[in-house]
Amino acid sequence: MGSVRRAWVVAVSVGAVEALKDQGFCRWNYALRSLQQRAKNNVRLFVEANKISSSSSFAIAKKMSDENQMKQSEESLRKVMFLSCWGPN
Repeated sequence: MGSVRRAWVVAVSVGAVEALKDQGFCRWNYALRSLQQRAKNNVRLFVEANKISSSSSFAIAKKMSDENQMKQSEESLRKVMFLSCWGPN
């Protein structure tokens, strides 16, 4: 009786594996394609994040440069106004 039961267990196991193979769950190709697709999506997201990050950091640097230039021009205008009002005639 034990050998018949083992035979049934083996038969059911083989049937289950074959059914899963037909559905694609146990195939290595399915697993590899799934991993490859996830990796590709993650790389795309990483590249997009870097593009956004670099463009935003460029915009921030440009704004800081513009602010520094504005401060310098205001300081030079203030100096000219001071010298024209209080400087030697």
